Amino acid sequence: MRRMDQSVIDKTLEQIKSVEKEGEGNDRVKEIVNRLLEDLFNAMADLDITSEEMWIACDWLTQAGKNNEWGLIFAGLGIEKFIDVKMDWEDEQAGIYNMTPRTIEGPLYVAGSPESFGFAELETVPEDNAERLYMSGTVKDTNGNPIPNAKVEVWHCNLHGLYSHFDSTQPEFNLRRAIITDKDGKYEFKSFLPVGYSCPPNGSTENLMSLLGRHGARPAHIHFFVTHPDYRKLTTQINIEGDPLTYDDFAFATRPELVPPIHRISSEDASKYGKDEAFAKIEFDFNMVKEKIEAPEGENHRKRASVVL
Repeated sequence: MRRMDQSVIDKTLEQIKSVEKEGEGNDRVKEIVNRLLEDLFNAMADLDITSEEMWIACDWLTQAGKNNEWGLIFAGLGIEKFIDVKMDWEDEQAGIYNMTPRTIEGPLYVAGSPESFGFAELETVPEDNAERLYMSGTVKDTNGNPIPNAKVEVWHCNLHGLYSHFDSTQPEFNLRRAIITDKDGKYEFKSFLPVGYSCPPNGSTENLMSLLGRHGARPAHIHFFVTHPDYRKLTTQINIEGDPLTYDDFAFATRPELVPPIHRISSEDASKYGKDEAFAKIEFDFNMVKEKIEAPEGENHRKRASVVL
């Protein structure tokens, strides 16, 4: 089929833009929307996208919003990954090199987690049949010096792949804590090895992934924010070593430097570590970068869930 003449597309775009009132509205929003419309109209012409296909897309977009799945869709389409890639590039242009890689935040952070000093137990409600985990390390600067009073926020899912706050069966802040590092920059928390999970079955994200010939599952992982007033915020996560999807994450979040080894300690040897049970041990240090004047902020000021108890 012959492609629509470019002049027809351009005339339509000019007509749409002509109704914008000078000095009204938001110039940045106008710039972005008009560029996206131009790209969309040209794609419709290039690919001969039908009116039926466009209305199917409209219905899918509507349902995705009703399902509150746009955070998952951003992750699954690689949009959140590209945001990180762009921010990494901006850092490099400013001479900033992150020793601990950033990776996606995901849509399931909740602000206001209970704070503790040096150590935290993440479980409000203990999980049965879970493998005990102790994870510890040091928050350091790029020269290896410890950073006292850094805040390590940590969150992960339960054994059903669900996160507190978004799962009403869990208490608020279950598996969510904020740990203030001690004078030596150290943190430690007690929890269990989480599991991977999939997008909601038959939801908008899973349906799209299926049409793309892809899966909608994530490997087991643990999320972190690391902050300090004198340093740039670090958004990252670790993957649990040995998960079959570690390097096949539908959200493209895996980075080799963020897959620390797991050491399993028997109950007989647990006392050597000051513990009274067998456990999985992960050691992981975070490196923070000093804030730099006139550098990109390196932080997404996105809307996030919050709870005040």
